[in-house]
Amino acid sequence: MNALPPNSTIGIVGGGQLGRMSAMAAARLGYRCHILTPEADSPASQVSAGVTLGDYEDEAALRAFAAAVDVITFEFENVSAKGLELLASLKPVRPGPDVLRISQDRVVEKSFLNGAGAPTAPWRAVDSLAALETAVGELGLPSILKTARGGYDGKGQVMLRAPEDLAAAFAELGAEALVLEGFVNFACEISVVVARGLDGETVAFDVVENQHRDHILDLTLAPARIGADLALEAQDLARNVAEKLGLVGLLAVEMFVTSKGGVVVNEIAPRPHNSGHWTIDACPASQFEMHVRAVAGLPLPEASRHSDAVMKNLVGEAECAMWPEIMATPGLIGHLYGKAEARAGRKMGHVTRLFPRGALPGPFGVAAALRPL
Repeated sequence: MNALPPNSTIGIVGGGQLGRMSAMAAARLGYRCHILTPEADSPASQVSAGVTLGDYEDEAALRAFAAAVDVITFEFENVSAKGLELLASLKPVRPGPDVLRISQDRVVEKSFLNGAGAPTAPWRAVDSLAALETAVGELGLPSILKTARGGYDGKGQVMLRAPEDLAAAFAELGAEALVLEGFVNFACEISVVVARGLDGETVAFDVVENQHRDHILDLTLAPARIGADLALEAQDLARNVAEKLGLVGLLAVEMFVTSKGGVVVNEIAPRPHNSGHWTIDACPASQFEMHVRAVAGLPLPEASRHSDAVMKNLVGEAECAMWPEIMATPGLIGHLYGKAEARAGRKMGHVTRLFPRGALPGPFGVAAALRPL
């Protein structure tokens, strides 16, 4: 395995907070990072050695970016697969464009997952109101209509509860390609972050439990409050998906734990993930270090944790305004992303609280530990 030598430059497509934290992890390992982003003063560019300002399909910008780096990765899915293919003709891209294409389209993603033996909610591809009516007849109500491409944090989806909801929901989403998902009666939502290296070695972090507010991740509890056998099943499932993808890099697999005690996959993300932020403070090697190691061809250490943890997102202006109180509260570990403008629903940072292994508190204890939030 040919590892990238120290002082090499890792190119990151995308300038958000995931790129920022990846660049910070890379710097500790002796690498420089160079960011491709259309956004001036992006969170990632603030902590990186270089930046190319340009659109993700701007050929001149792509070629200039590739010339400045030694290997390329991406920090979120809403970049151009076509642009990534051009970059892959110039420098190694990890994960590759094929992995990005799978994760960008819910129809392709769900077809891949089912082909890889990963259970999902029942689903149907929808391209017309008539097709939606047929799909609802097959899957029943309630069900969830989603755009096949784009959409995150609850955007691009509508819950269908009654037959009269169909026409309005179809018109609201206004996309050529949609997916109808049957409703899953779930006990909780969990996720697994797995890294896979150039040599095919995989390591999986502990399963975590995710709690959402207004469709945005609010809390992550590490470890998830599920049985050991189910946790191993979830980790094995995530490893298998990473291997079937031929992934080099990081993969987050979001799942539902059903009311009957099984797991079904909701979606995958081939990059660092919000539900893995706790690893920065609770693990010897964070998800971001694992991402950098995999992309750079370095060996992957064990994905162990030394502490239990709770991660709380700081979303919007009100929570961001509490930063002075957060910093004055013993035990709270704060991370801000360098975003100039706090908007409703925008992730501005996160806070982590650590506990001894095995001492993760219950709901009231979590709330008390995160005060003043």
